[in-house]
Amino acid sequence: FTVAEATAVATVDAAHRAGITYFDTSPYYGYGRSEHRVGQALRQFDRDGFVLSTKVGRLLKPLPSALREPAGHRPGGLPFAATYDYSYDGTMRSLEDSCQRLGLARIDIALIHDLDLFTHQDPKIVDRHFGEAMEGAYVALDELRAAGVIRAIGAGVNETEACIRFQRAGDFDCMMLAGRYTLLNQEALDSILPRCEKQDTSLIIAAPFNSGLLARGATSGATYNYEEASPDILEKTRCIEAVCQRHGVALPAAALQFPLSHPQVAAVVPGAISPAEVAANITHMETTIPGDLWEELAHEDLIAKSAPRPGAAGAD
Repeated sequence: FTVAEATAVATVDAAHRAGITYFDTSPYYGYGRSEHRVGQALRQFDRDGFVLSTKVGRLLKPLPSALREPAGHRPGGLPFAATYDYSYDGTMRSLEDSCQRLGLARIDIALIHDLDLFTHQDPKIVDRHFGEAMEGAYVALDELRAAGVIRAIGAGVNETEACIRFQRAGDFDCMMLAGRYTLLNQEALDSILPRCEKQDTSLIIAAPFNSGLLARGATSGATYNYEEASPDILEKTRCIEAVCQRHGVALPAAALQFPLSHPQVAAVVPGAISPAEVAANITHMETTIPGDLWEELAHEDLIAKSAPRPGAAGAD
């Protein structure tokens, strides 16, 4: 689907005016269009009043109209082709290009993007890109952090294994992990989160709705981690929904609040596409959820019993 320009800008504007202060984008999103829109909305505000992250690992090259779009090219983006480049020079160029698209002179957090098996499919390709990234992108980001050009560095990936690999290889401030610490999937709980605590690394949870299922519920055609949800996942979602309904809580409210109960989770990134979704997310975040709901979910083995729960001692 394609979001209209005015709607996209109004969405970011509504989020900032509602008090949201962290915004994430990437060159890959819309092949540059996301950064243009985010920058257009945020340039009207005090630059010190928000935190902005973007990503490195792909460079955008003009796609002449006479050429066919590359395989896998997503519709609705600008006429650019994304090519992988985790090198030192590619990283420096990527950040400079991002600043120009954003129309902003500073990026706060830079994340090495999609260096995981989920994206590249072939372990040999992942290994090759990882070596390039640690010798190139990481060195560039570390230098920029030391010079005060950017405030924090990390990786934005889809797998806990990728997070752990980066943490073992370098000194990172944060990790952005998509869909692996949610109401439906807590695989990060006993893997990456203890390591984050030990190394004082923050975890940012992207896709807290698991690509839509926890926002819309177990409906026909619902997606989980960007694919059609399996019968098992749909059934688990129905069970979680039933618990939420018994306690008078909307499923998306529980989905947004749950990850933030872990002390190492700094933020969730739900990816609203309209001002109405921004308003709904804020309402969900402000919903008071009774402790009995979390206790019932744990008792029914619908969430890990060891997971911190909102409102419990030690949870933020």
